[in-house]
Amino acid sequence: MSTTAAPAPVHPVDEVPPVRHLAAFGLQHVLAMYAGAVAVPLIVGGAMKLSAADLAYLITADLLVCGVATLIQCVGFWRFGVRLPIMQGCTFAAVSPMVLIGTTGGGLPAIYGSVIVSGLAIMLLAPVFGKLLRFFPPLVTGTVILIIGLSLLPVAGNWAAGGAGAKDFGEPKNLALAAFVLAVVIGVRRFAPVYLARIAVLVGIAVGLAVAVPFGFTDFGGVGDADWLGISTPFHFGTPTFRASAIVSMLVVALVTMTETTGDLIAVGEMTGRRVEPRSLSDGLRADGLSTVLGGVFNTFPYTAFAQNVGLVGMTRVRSRWVVAAAGGMLVLLGLLPKLGAVVAAVPAPVLGGAGLVMFGTVAASGLRTLATVDFRGNDNLTVVAVSVAVGLLPVGVPTVYEKFPDWFQTVMNSGISAGCLTAIVLNLLFNHLPAKADPAPRSVPSGAEPV
Repeated sequence: MSTTAAPAPVHPVDEVPPVRHLAAFGLQHVLAMYAGAVAVPLIVGGAMKLSAADLAYLITADLLVCGVATLIQCVGFWRFGVRLPIMQGCTFAAVSPMVLIGTTGGGLPAIYGSVIVSGLAIMLLAPVFGKLLRFFPPLVTGTVILIIGLSLLPVAGNWAAGGAGAKDFGEPKNLALAAFVLAVVIGVRRFAPVYLARIAVLVGIAVGLAVAVPFGFTDFGGVGDADWLGISTPFHFGTPTFRASAIVSMLVVALVTMTETTGDLIAVGEMTGRRVEPRSLSDGLRADGLSTVLGGVFNTFPYTAFAQNVGLVGMTRVRSRWVVAAAGGMLVLLGLLPKLGAVVAAVPAPVLGGAGLVMFGTVAASGLRTLATVDFRGNDNLTVVAVSVAVGLLPVGVPTVYEKFPDWFQTVMNSGISAGCLTAIVLNLLFNHLPAKADPAPRSVPSGAEPV
């Protein structure tokens, strides 16, 4: 009697949830990253004093390419895409260089020329970065994940207080609304059925929005003004120009974003149980490069893995990449239907802040969980973590600490994630891979180190 072999189990990353779950979990990811996604075009466009119509165009173009970039990263094709639940968004590391390029005579065409070149450079350098994975043992990855979470907490704090630059920033009512949303998220996680617990952030945002409307926190005026249909056409602001100085500064940004993306991909790999290998890391970085080229063509900016959503994966334990792919599809719709985007944009900052506190805290806690596997006895691993966290959080706590330094240095070190990551790699090599100093007592190999 013949027996048929049982089908191989599907990894949770590759599972396709029911449509209703895809919609709910995907919307949760969109709401978690929306404010960060539109911040870069708002900052750059505002600094260049663009008209309201041009700002709206930048935002819809950004949302459209965010969605396409997310689909490339999650679904993947050929050697593009890490095929993990990773949301893509505009990198904040590029803001200062782009503002400088745009306001010193180059304008948007010079920005887009440098963005296209940097995207091509990322694609070419992706295999090189893939081979660097051996420099990311648990000691380094745990430290980087911890820094990612801690560096995001001020973002949640600004949202909770009303949003940076808000007239009522820090008002008790804003913090009370954020605390209420945080309490709802915690309550749902603790007491609700499993399905609801997995969308605790979405439930918290929905309940927070329902409370915010009667108390005057929301402004839906932008919904009436928004168009129903908006299509981003290539080179809307003119043919790209290629200036050497602009390209050099954007290449520095490319190296920073590749370092940040490496940390994010490793973090999600740890959370989902599918560790990132050199080949998949190269594929993920190559997708970043392609998305950045598309950004330059379709009137938006460089793209990278969005750390905001890493915490959501860890908190909800929903590991399917198809959930994030569904979120990418929603972003494409928001980019094509500006009126829908205006509705999502009406969610008050304090509501997002309450949800953000638990999401970003989850990232930091995941870093601690990884560090718990590292041996800290009889070695200098504690020094590696201590100094790396200190260097990574220095620009977070004191944003102007490097303002007297050259622009390229600021681009690298003002990103707490890249600064902390580079420090952790260097210190791990220094303490765990160079010949040990003379020690009368035998010294065991620390679990955080791996042979190079």
